[in-house]
Amino acid sequence: MAAPALLLFGLFGLVPLVGVLVLSLSRWDGLGSIGWSGLANWTGVLTDDATWQALWLTLKVMVVSWLVQTPVSLALGLFQAPRGRLRAFFAVVWFLPLLLSAVAVGLTWQALLDPSFGIGAAPGLHWLAKPLLGSPDLALYTVIFVIAWQFVPFHALLYQAGVRQIPVSLYEAAAIDGAGPVTRLLRITLPQLKYTFVTSSTLMLVGSLTYFDLIYVLSGGTGGPGTATRVLPLAMYITGFQTHDMGRASALATLLVVFGLALSLLTTRVSGFTRMDSQQEGM
Repeated sequence: MAAPALLLFGLFGLVPLVGVLVLSLSRWDGLGSIGWSGLANWTGVLTDDATWQALWLTLKVMVVSWLVQTPVSLALGLFQAPRGRLRAFFAVVWFLPLLLSAVAVGLTWQALLDPSFGIGAAPGLHWLAKPLLGSPDLALYTVIFVIAWQFVPFHALLYQAGVRQIPVSLYEAAAIDGAGPVTRLLRITLPQLKYTFVTSSTLMLVGSLTYFDLIYVLSGGTGGPGTATRVLPLAMYITGFQTHDMGRASALATLLVVFGLALSLLTTRVSGFTRMDSQQEGM
């Protein structure tokens, strides 16, 4: 029964990965003939300060994004969980950013953050009339804000679903014992959301390694200003398609895959994801 799925995974997942690994040991400009280069690409990548800077920026985006998105997503999920027309309306409004393409989001925020014609030109918002995307100190954090704006709705939806699956009997018993809203939140809701928290955090951390199109649009395709927003996926693209060095770009791609796989395995092992049991009522 699993054979068709495994065949498709091997065809579209493993075969391209093997091809990238072979290219990382080759010399190719994307057009001409492919030549063997051995470990030269890997040596160049691992000894290049730009690679480690890109990796550091990737880690920074990952950690700061998690610190920003997690509490906001949790708060929105708790707000949306109770039934009601007003809450349902806000849930739909907050979910809209996730329906937009990354290019549309990037172009929209690029226009909104324009220091001359963006939201900083509105009365009372002159403090926003700054080159946020043009400042080496602020550009990365501005990009993280836009990323959070787009992806917080997805994680809020996860927390909303998690809260709605908590047995009502737990809250009823706590209310009979005299527990207030804060106590019920700390003693019932948050502990019951631990599996949702692990799932959301795993998707958030591993997904941070795939941020490319949004950062590409916001930075004008350069990872700028300078290299302030040149994360590892963007560095891979620039190396391969702007400097026409597909060998080193393939080495960066392999490094990104290995890093993502290691992060996923570490998160699964530390969180105990494989040992999780259902917490649904009656199971």
